[in-house]
Amino acid sequence: MENFREVFQEKHSFSIENLRLYKEEIMEEVVDCFAERLTRLAYTYVKDWGKAEDIVQDVFITCYSKLETFRGEGSLKNWLYRITVNRCKDHLKSWSHRNVWFANPVTFFKQESNEHTPELRLIVEDEYNELAESILSLPVKYRELIILYYQEELSLAEISELFKIKPSTLKSRLFQARKLLRTQLEKGAEPNG
Repeated sequence: MENFREVFQEKHSFSIENLRLYKEEIMEEVVDCFAERLTRLAYTYVKDWGKAEDIVQDVFITCYSKLETFRGEGSLKNWLYRITVNRCKDHLKSWSHRNVWFANPVTFFKQESNEHTPELRLIVEDEYNELAESILSLPVKYRELIILYYQEELSLAEISELFKIKPSTLKSRLFQARKLLRTQLEKGAEPNG
């Protein structure tokens, strides 16, 4: 089992026999490797950290209960992303989401700055907040693509497999998403008055 972590982190795919034999250990690895990423992904849909964490917990419960049914045709990562996206879309269609409004500060892309001056930290934080707000205001089909491609570093081929969309369609969507994002950021940079 000591070899599992290396295999898991490199390929995120393994034999079905190992899934059945080491289910508890595998789930620990899955949670360790994917909890933060899946929560960030869920947040891009639901825009509420608490709800995103709840969705990811539900994803892990589903994963645990259906681990034996994982066929291994695709990567475990894509399988988890697909479950997360589906759970988020289900939540967005739900009565509770449509009838309750949540307001949370945007901290999705906030990263710690290595700079020591408070002024530089404030500038970097403002830039990340502006970028995050712009990304989160994009339509879902563009937002999810930007997040998966740039933040999660999935290839277009992996995203294509995840959403069952042709890579050429994804390329044009990514181009359009960048264009929309650039326009939003340029509008935000214009001086008022």
